[in-house]
Amino acid sequence: MLKKFLWVFIISMVPLIELRVAVPYALAAGLPVLPSYLIAILGNMLPVPFIFFFARKVLEWGKDKPVIGKFFTWCLEKGHKGGAKLSEKAGGGLYVALFLFVGIPLPGTGAWTGTLAASILDMDFKKSVIAVVCGVVLAGIIMGCGTSVVLFLTSLF
Repeated sequence: MLKKFLWVFIISMVPLIELRVAVPYALAAGLPVLPSYLIAILGNMLPVPFIFFFARKVLEWGKDKPVIGKFFTWCLEKGHKGGAKLSEKAGGGLYVALFLFVGIPLPGTGAWTGTLAASILDMDFKKSVIAVVCGVVLAGIIMGCGTSVVLFLTSLF
């Protein structure tokens, strides 16, 4: 059982799939719901401070490098444009928008992407982390409920 919990933790740290795959994996593996959920949240949140403080610096460092420069520049420009649009539309509700962005479990809208956007927008670290944590909790609840329904329906057949 410990090995399965470790997998939940590791899966939840992987970009793009994050908690959106870790929670269904845990439920399908028959692990207890609450401990699995908490482990997935911890695993999903572990990279957040590193992303917030270092990802932007790495992108800015690499934007003028020969092989990676174009891609890193594209990432920065995309982040700035997206951030400007989000700032205009969200106004004072930028942290609520970040929470909803992370909380809706679609590919590419998880803690990694949300934290990178917060970093590029120079948002406050503490408020950003709170918004991302709340978004991760919401995404976990949505994925847990959805997975439970699917598992229940498949047990009927």
